[in-house]
Parts: sequence; C-alpha cells; structure tokens
Amino acid sequence: MSPIAIVQLLLVLGLMVLVHEFGHFAVAKWCGVRVEAFAIGFGNRVWGFHHGGTDYRINALPLGGYVKMAGEIPGEEVSNDPGELNNHPRWQRMLIAVAGPVANFLLAFGLMTAACMMHYEVNEYVSGPATTDYVSPGSPVAKAGLQIGDTIVHYDNIENPDWDDVYQHSALNLNRTIPFAFVHNGQRVNTTLFVASSVSTPDQFDPDTLGFVPKMQATPVKVSALVAGTPAERAGLKPGDQILSIDSLSLHSVPALLAYMQGQKGKPAIVDVLRGSQTLVLAITPELTDAGDGTKAYRLGFQYVPPPVKVEKLSFGKSANVSWAFSKKSSLLIVDVVKGMFERHISVKSLSGPIGIGQVVHQAAEAPGWMPLVQTIASISINLGMFNLLPFPILDGGMIFLLLIESLFRRDLPMPIKERIYQVAFVCILLFAAMVIFNDITKLPFFARMKS
Repeated sequence: MSPIAIVQLLLVLGLMVLVHEFGHFAVAKWCGVRVEAFAIGFGNRVWGFHHGGTDYRINALPLGGYVKMAGEIPGEEVSNDPGELNNHPRWQRMLIAVAGPVANFLLAFGLMTAACMMHYEVNEYVSGPATTDYVSPGSPVAKAGLQIGDTIVHYDNIENPDWDDVYQHSALNLNRTIPFAFVHNGQRVNTTLFVASSVSTPDQFDPDTLGFVPKMQATPVKVSALVAGTPAERAGLKPGDQILSIDSLSLHSVPALLAYMQGQKGKPAIVDVLRGSQTLVLAITPELTDAGDGTKAYRLGFQYVPPPVKVEKLSFGKSANVSWAFSKKSSLLIVDVVKGMFERHISVKSLSGPIGIGQVVHQAAEAPGWMPLVQTIASISINLGMFNLLPFPILDGGMIFLLLIESLFRRDLPMPIKERIYQVAFVCILLFAAMVIFNDITKLPFFARMKS
C-alpha cells in the first residue's frame, strides 16, 4: 500500500475503534463502574488529565484506543469494591458489553443520515428494478431463460431485488444453484440459476461473467468525446451523437454495447445515430484493444455521458430511512457471509484484513464525490460492530454469552475456568488475524502474478 493509503486506513480504523470504546466507556460510567483510563492510541502516555477517577490520556501510537475498567481483567485480585466491573449486576455488564457494537451501528447510521441530508447521490439504475439491457448468448443467465428487457423479481432469498442485491448475492453463492425468477412479456418465470465462477472468492468475482447487463437508463448512449485514430472517429461519429441501435438492437449503456461486441468478436456493425434531428446510418468495425487490466476487448473508441444519478438533499425522515435500509442490508450481508462460511460455500479466503480494508478505503477516497467514502466508512463500522457481537470469548458477544450462561446457572463461572477460556480464545484470535493478513498478502499483485 502507498503511504497515503496507510494514513487513510489508520484514520478510518482509528475512528472506528475509538467510537467503539467510547460506547463501552459511556455506559460503564452510567452504570457506576470505575473507569481507570480512557485512552486515545496505544503505547506510552504522551499527554492527559485526571477527572472523576479516570485518566484521560493520549498515547504515543494514535491508532484507535481502549477503556480500562476496574476489575475487568481475569486474574485480578477480587475485592468488594462497588466500582469494580464484576461487582455489578450481570444485566449492567451485558449493557456495557453491547454498548461498543451499538456505538458502531449508531456511527454508521449517523454518517449515512447526515450524508443523505447534505448530498444524496446514487446511480438511478442501482436502486431501481433489476431490468436487463442485454443478455450474452450462451451465458449462465441466458441458459436459465433470461432475455433482453426482462426484470429479475427473485434472486437467492431476495424478492424484487435491485441490481445491488443481485451483485452481492451473486458473490455470496459462487458455483451454487440459487432460486431465480424473472418477468418475461408480463409472465413470471420461476427457475434456478447456477452462479458459475472461475474464481473462489467474492472479491475476485465479476458479476458481468454471468451474462446480464443492467438497463442503466431509458435514453440512448450519448457520445461526449472521441479518441483519435479509433473506429468511432473513422466511422464519422461526433460529440453529441446518440447511438440509437447497433445491428438494429437498441441498447442503453456502454457496458451493453461492449458485451454485444465481444459476442460478435469484432464483426463489422451497422450503427443508427441521432445527430440533432437527423438519423444517420454508419458502418463501424470494432477494434481489439488493451482493456487496461492485461486483457483485450473490442472497443469503438469514444467517451460517453455517464448514466443519470439521483442527487438531492433528503429530509431527516427520508435520510433516516435510507440509512436504516443501508445498515440493515449491510448487516444481513455479513450474516449471509458468516452463514456461508459455516455451510462451506464461502471460503475464509474471501475475508479481508488491514491490507484489504486499506485498499478499499483508498479506492473510496479516490472516487469522485465523497458518498463512496462515507458508505465505505459506514460499512466498516457495521462490520466491526457485527464482528464484535460474535459469541466468541474476548469479543463483546462472547462476554455476553458467558454472562447469559452465568445467569442461567445463577452463579459465576470459576475464575480458573474463565482464565483458561480467555487464554484459548486469545490464541485463536491471533491465529485468525494471522490467517486474514496472510490472505491479504497473497492477494497483492506481486503474489497474484506468481500464481499465474
């Protein structure tokens, strides 16, 4: 990763962890637990002050932070001090444990709500009906019966999905057969789809390989500029032209045009063009050129006006609804990922660690506008909250699980047993972290080239 990407990662993860720990801190104070330290960063204390029995401190390594509560570490000497964590009712300890993940959820909800109130921007087609603009002959979706102009109405476990749902649930079901339904000529067709994939991890999967191209707009593709010496220039296309059809096939996006040309393997085509009020018929022959990722594809050589986006300032109520829908979808997606790993149709190799997260954050920061970055930060915050709710010792969910067991038996587990549980869990967490970081490293370009 570049130095800029590393700084961006540290800032984002630092914010996530700090908010998480503040959730624990606020509820612990409210419950009367003595908080010995609330720290920003780790390492040696650089600056701080004491107030109300708490050392508020800034440490040398400004990455995240932590909260130190009295009596929270297994093995510490037990006393009757009412300020110690373990001397508080179990329901209060559960509240303190769940407060960290809740703080992450609230951060994501607040960020998305504020962003939508100031500048709500989204591609219209992504959140609309999943209607196809083109279907590649012989592709998996074509074999399932899907045709141009059909609308997908059921995908995996989602009824009336949008294109975002289709993309996400395709990546979650690689090389599996899923329920699939679409509307063709007003009739619903219920069938199944085999999500064929040559890759094993969702982050490497390209949903375009399934053969469908979304209908991104109702209007024709509009040329904005030409690349010198390309088929588009030689054929006589001009900026401002609208491409009505290619070989009498009406398509409404450049991805649809590209998919059609790849299927034709560079055959000469007839393009109907609207120039002002005049309709022209142009002959054009696509040219095989470098696609920019080491592969070659047939292209015409023009720049185009991008599909329409919805940009508006939503009211607080509408913003909250959009934020809630985003948070709900992200949370359920994480549940599906965990479920898929237990069912062994999603590989643990699909998980991303610090390097993978850093790459995603950097890409979002470099994207036009700031909505992609806000959505990425919100997603990471939700991921952190959901991960910490897993019923695994050391994590907040594990603490809640143990407290529920103690409540069931109406007595605390013996301290030696707790210590042994936490020791084993700590080793497991370290091994898990090492595995995820190793996955990140093997996905770097240098190692990917070695594999190929």
